[in-house]
Amino acid sequence: MTDKNHVLIFDTTLRDGEQSPGATMTHDEKLEIAQMLDEMGVDIIEAGFPIASEGDFAAVTEIAKRARHSVICGLARAQFPDIDRCWEAVKHAKRPRIHTFIGTSPLHRAIPNLDMDQMAERIHETVTHARNLCDNVQWSAMDSTRTEHDYLCRVVEIAIKAGATTINIPDTVGYTAPRESAELIRMLLERVPGADEVVFATHCHNDLGMATANSLAAVEAGARQVECTINGLGERAGNTALEEVVMALKVRHDIMPYSTGIDTTKIMGLSRRVAQASGFVVQPNKAVVGKNAFLHESGIHQDGVLKNVETFEIMRPADIGLNEANIAMGKHSGRAALRSKLRDLGYEMGDNQLKDIFVRFKALADRKKEIYDEDLVALMQDSAANTENDYLQVRHLRVVCGTDGQSAELTLSVGGEDRSVHAEGDGPVDACFNAVKAIWPHGARLQLYQVHAVTEGTDAQATVTVRLEEDGRVVTGQAADTDTILASVKAYVGALNRLKVRREMVGEGADAKQVSMYSH
Repeated sequence: MTDKNHVLIFDTTLRDGEQSPGATMTHDEKLEIAQMLDEMGVDIIEAGFPIASEGDFAAVTEIAKRARHSVICGLARAQFPDIDRCWEAVKHAKRPRIHTFIGTSPLHRAIPNLDMDQMAERIHETVTHARNLCDNVQWSAMDSTRTEHDYLCRVVEIAIKAGATTINIPDTVGYTAPRESAELIRMLLERVPGADEVVFATHCHNDLGMATANSLAAVEAGARQVECTINGLGERAGNTALEEVVMALKVRHDIMPYSTGIDTTKIMGLSRRVAQASGFVVQPNKAVVGKNAFLHESGIHQDGVLKNVETFEIMRPADIGLNEANIAMGKHSGRAALRSKLRDLGYEMGDNQLKDIFVRFKALADRKKEIYDEDLVALMQDSAANTENDYLQVRHLRVVCGTDGQSAELTLSVGGEDRSVHAEGDGPVDACFNAVKAIWPHGARLQLYQVHAVTEGTDAQATVTVRLEEDGRVVTGQAADTDTILASVKAYVGALNRLKVRREMVGEGADAKQVSMYSH
């Protein structure tokens, strides 16, 4: 940190973001997102929690091997086995980091039943152990904002003396306000010996809607690392959103003269890819990356923008990689045009993948008069969620509905074997879901069924989201089609495929989120 005005961006989408119930990502999705983060210029990627599961360990290990620029970080509780497992995964990186944490507030000290002195000793031992393995060690005082100031100063000093190079001060429960966030950082920088020799970080949750404001306040007070996630994904109400912090620093450079190395033109592509992988749709009015972020409906606003775009837009769509020309494509559009359009939307692909997408595009074009950007994004989401390698695949569906009753005839491929069934239900979707359950019995409970029209018109694609829960495991499936019922079945089957993968990753009766339930 030779430049005192440079702010390090620490992305924890693959760790804290994935802890959001239902946001479990596949191994390949994690690798792709990590590559995009690396290319975007993210300083540190927290790739996962290696001891949580074999799947997490494998993903962190592979990300560490592939990373070209970013520091690759793994999370570990204040326990020697956690730290050792973390090092085994991140040691393959060009620039590895071990991130260890412990809850320091009275509420969190009570969980392991440690008094202040015992916890201080635990911090000294575990940080020292981590530093003996890796010269880049981050230590977090979980629930810092509810920890007594004198004790927080004491343990931060211990962590620095034990070898921590980054000190993270997380607002674990989203409890603090911007003024408090800034005062806490200033207090630590003033009171803790050696504080000027390490980087202070901030990690804010959004329970009261102030995560980004709290992070920026901490930066103004002297924090030089912001922990954040794409789309603000994370536990409960989520985290500080990477796109919000980066664009705030860019737009308000007049009052916040801080720099980052982020390529902002890659923001929208990453936002869409994370939404696709996690199954969490970005709300339309989400700051920076929401669908409505650059749309104007008010006549006064429209008139002002037409005369001078700066009257109602403080940033341009192109700044985040959003194609300003939402030009419709149709059945006469060629493969080169499709590749170019998808590249504008943030999707890079090889020839084989483009070939498959082009076939799907043509099929969609035969059913829709015009295909807009949103249709293509939905098409990409559907192609990623339903692949030829899935254990369960929809082969045939016929639905009968009306005043005389509802039924479904369904054929699924189960591990390569086609199975068919006839089922009835209270409505066409219920009949279809009953048919799926008859072919593939399971104990998963439906938590969410949501239908979203991608564009206007009766021929619009419907994006369907299905969330299932089984024994504490929460998974999400998403699919898109002009046929809402078919999209519903594909989303339901997609969730079951993810559930099967999740069982295999963590083993029957185990759940990675149980390991990480106290992570900051």
